[in-house]
Amino acid sequence: MMNFIAMDFETANSKRHSAVSLGIAVVRDNQVVDEFYSLIKPDWDINFDARNTRIHGITPAMVADAPDFPAVWQQVQQFYTPDQLVIAHNAPFDNSVLKASLLHYGMQPAHYLSLDTVKTSRRLYPELPNHKLNTVADALQIQLQHHHNALDDTVAAAKILVREANEFGVSEIKPLVKVI
Repeated sequence: MMNFIAMDFETANSKRHSAVSLGIAVVRDNQVVDEFYSLIKPDWDINFDARNTRIHGITPAMVADAPDFPAVWQQVQQFYTPDQLVIAHNAPFDNSVLKASLLHYGMQPAHYLSLDTVKTSRRLYPELPNHKLNTVADALQIQLQHHHNALDDTVAAAKILVREANEFGVSEIKPLVKVI
């Protein structure tokens, strides 16, 4: 049985500390047992890139009254502990957003175990035409209604990892875990 946290960030632009949303899914015994989603108001000097907005649909007006990153972090930091597995689809991106945001706000870095479901999918499903989240979800018949909504993406990534563990065993996945 797998126990882990799945996360997904969306950003306003290419600056990693420009998070505008965060989704988290808590998985216990292979089941999503809790979910968290928040819009995030970036610093006032962060410009929204039209490309990012086209991808995730989040506008400056939508985050105008949202909590800032430090307020959101207070709600979720208990999930990021040295022995906690935190997964994401394209984890290097999400890990870098978390790291840059913590650094930007002068907060302590987070330490946790990380796993990238892009890498697990490449290893376990090499026959797929690509390993984008929506492609892998479609191939595994995992519902992904709103691609690039942080919560929907998080839940899909969580279900992908559970499916991979059930189909191939945890021993196939474990070597890809990294310490952050």
